[in-house]
Parts: sequence; structure tokens; C-alpha cells
Amino acid sequence: MRTGLQDAILPYTVILALMMRRREFLAGLTCAALRAQTSGAKPNIIFILADDLGYGDLGCFGQKVIQTPNIDRLAAEGMRFTQAYAGDTVCAPSRCALMTGKHTGHCRIRGNKKDVFLESSDITVASVLKKAGYRTGIFGKWGLGGAGSPGIPNLHGFDEWFGYLDQGHAHTYYPDHLWENQREFYIPGNFSMKTVYSHDLLTPRAINFIEGANRNPFFLYLAYTIPHANNELGNKTGNGMESPDFGPYANQNWPDQEKGFAAMITRMDKDIGKLMANLKNLGLDQNTLVIFSSDNGAHREGGHDPEFFHSHGPLRGIKRDLYEGGIRVPTLARWPGKIQAGQVSDQVWAFWDVLPTAAELAGVAPPAGIDGISMVNALLGKKQQDHEYLYWEFHERGFSQAVRMGAWKGVRTGARSRPIELFDLSQDLSEKSNVAAQNPLIVAKINGIMESARTESKEFPVMERSARLA
Repeated sequence: MRTGLQDAILPYTVILALMMRRREFLAGLTCAALRAQTSGAKPNIIFILADDLGYGDLGCFGQKVIQTPNIDRLAAEGMRFTQAYAGDTVCAPSRCALMTGKHTGHCRIRGNKKDVFLESSDITVASVLKKAGYRTGIFGKWGLGGAGSPGIPNLHGFDEWFGYLDQGHAHTYYPDHLWENQREFYIPGNFSMKTVYSHDLLTPRAINFIEGANRNPFFLYLAYTIPHANNELGNKTGNGMESPDFGPYANQNWPDQEKGFAAMITRMDKDIGKLMANLKNLGLDQNTLVIFSSDNGAHREGGHDPEFFHSHGPLRGIKRDLYEGGIRVPTLARWPGKIQAGQVSDQVWAFWDVLPTAAELAGVAPPAGIDGISMVNALLGKKQQDHEYLYWEFHERGFSQAVRMGAWKGVRTGARSRPIELFDLSQDLSEKSNVAAQNPLIVAKINGIMESARTESKEFPVMERSARLA
């Protein structure tokens, strides 16, 4: 006789079994076709995005405790970017900048405000690549459009989509449903108990997508939710670092929140190892550019203390700050034969550069009116055009802005009326010394950029600290 638990998890186990059989079938029958992709073909592009992973949370970026051997291998076999920036310091605007090639002074979604979605007129990297002949897929967290809205992934260039539409829904790792294209995908094992960990569903889907691409070049956007906290669970119990187990950290004399945080990152690392092994087995890794990054800096949520593992590394600030720790993110790129192994690049770039970079690799023109520039030369170790400046704005806790101009960094927090802080990042990576008073001309130039680099948004009006957004 089956138990209630067995009834609950049976559909899930059947699905996994079918997926495994399909993988074995494809590996046997289509491997030769997949290997037929030559070095001269359009490259496959994989963008792996962690959620709230700090600059110092990876071994290749200085982490001493949390185990990330597979991600560290990406760095050893490719390029580590020390000055790469997220689109913003929280989820939705950062992902909007990534998808649309526009910074937060121009893109549609400039904060985690509900009911603001991409519109049909917004062009994404997926829609550009789809027109260039790519098969496109996203698995994980979207955050740019709710159910029935014009902002869902299938309406913005993605052939396949599985995961969370809404960032609030993505807080839970044991949801009763996810989204599969334009329908709900129910997870019966989570109806009355915690049985299926959502993260574990993403990598098998991504691998199936790669195997199903056949000879077509593909763009895979793998947007993990790790190590974001379950904020609601954290508020209720004090521990929102929701993980099925503590992995190799079970016997450490740490708070459970930190065991869970570390275990989540190592779990993600193991799945990235599986993905990379699959690429190699299919003969695709030589013609596949893999980029790994995070949507913003380290968090202080779910009971996790970013100081415990020194998650922000040498940087000042965390998530929701426009100091370096909130927006400078650990970023890697691997492309055998194109990117020399073991490279470290100090090229300054940001998420809005991904779209034009992908467009150049695909041999098509990027859309007009974007803020990004192609970073293909930086990837290939050639002389790269630099930005005149990078710009960010943030609409929580009042209105804040930041500008990176060469080695100079200007930050204004809370209100337009507040003074600009100025830091020389070449001498002061931790942004400890405000040198605005000694450099009035630089401050004036940055102030001008803060005024001219943005357009007004009715969905995200400029608010002072005393009139916070809900």
C-alpha cells in the first residue's frame, strides 16, 4: 500500500524518470549532430545568474570557507572580471538592464515595485538572438512580468520558459507550482509538505534544453534563485536560508542560517558542474560562451549575516546600497579557444552590455537607443572601447544615484538635494575616503551626468527619503 507521501511525490518521480530517459536517448542519437557545430559557427551563449551572491562568496574571488570548485574551474579555464557590475542593487531592475541593454535611468523597470512589467515594445537579448536563428530558453527567476501580462518570457523572445514569474513567489524554495511557458506547473509533493526543492528542477530542464537544440545555436539564461533568502520564512522563524540539508557544513559550529547559506551556494556549484560536464559530453563546450554573474551584491536577509563569510569581500555595502558592495558582482567568462585560460580582466562593464555583446557574437546589429556597448573585444583579450560612464539609480529608501567615471565613483543617497560623495576607486576600493571637497570639478561633472543620464518615469517618480515607496 502506498503512503500519502508516496502519492504526493509519485508524479514528480515519474517526470524525473522520463527526463532522464529522454536525456539518455538524445545523448545516444543526437550527439553526432551536436558535435557538428564547428568553431566557425555562431557560438552558443549561456548566461548563469545567481541571486544575491556577494563579491566575496566564491573561492575564485577570495572566499575561504564556502566550497565552489566548479565555479572556480570556470575562472581557471576562462576569465575573471574584477570590475563587472550588475544592472542595479536589487533584483527586478538589475534583470531588466540585463535583458534590455538599458541602464536604470532608461529601462522600464527601475525597482521591485509590483505590477510594472516589460511591454511589447521592449526588446530583449532573447528576441534579438531568436531573430538571429538562436533557440532560446530561460529557467529560473524572471521577475519582469506577471501572469497574463505582456512581460512574460514567451512574449520576449524565449522559446522555452520554466520557473518563477514574480520575485515574491521566488522567495520560497518549496512552491506548490511554477510556470512552464504560459501554464502553471503544479508540484503535488509540495501541496502539504516540503518535498521538492525548486532549485533541483532547474538544471535538468536546462540540460534538456541544450540537448534539444540540435544543430541550432542556443541562448540559455539560467537564473538560479540561490542564495536568495525566503524572507517571509525568515521573518517568521529567524531562518530564511531554506535548504534541504546543510551538505558538507552539517557539522560546523555555525548558526543554522549560515550553514544553510553555504550549503545553498555549494548546491548551485554542483549543478553548474553537471551542466558543464553535459556540454563537454555533447562536444559543445568549445563553441559555447559561458558567463556567470550575480544580480546584485550580498544580502542581509533570512537571518544571514554578510559579515559571517565576508560576503562582500573588500567592498563597502551590500544589497540595496549603490556603493561597490551592492553593485559590483563576481563575474566569470569561459570560451575555450577564444578566451585564454586563467585570465583576469579589470575591464569596467555592466549588465546592459550583455545585449550588444550577444548581438555581435550572433552577427546582428543591436537595437537602437540602448546604453550598452559590445564587450566582445574584452572577452577576446583585445583593445576594448570603454564607457564614458556607468549610471545607476535606486528607488527605495528615497532616491539614490551612482556614477562610475573612469576610476571616479560618485554616490548620492536618499535625495537629489543631498551632496555627492566622491571616491577614487584606484586608491580606495572600499570607498572609505570621501574626496569630494578636494575635487569640485569632478563632482560637478558627475552631478551633470546624474541629471542628464536619465529620463523621468511615471512608474518610478523621484521620491525623497521622507516619502519612501511602498
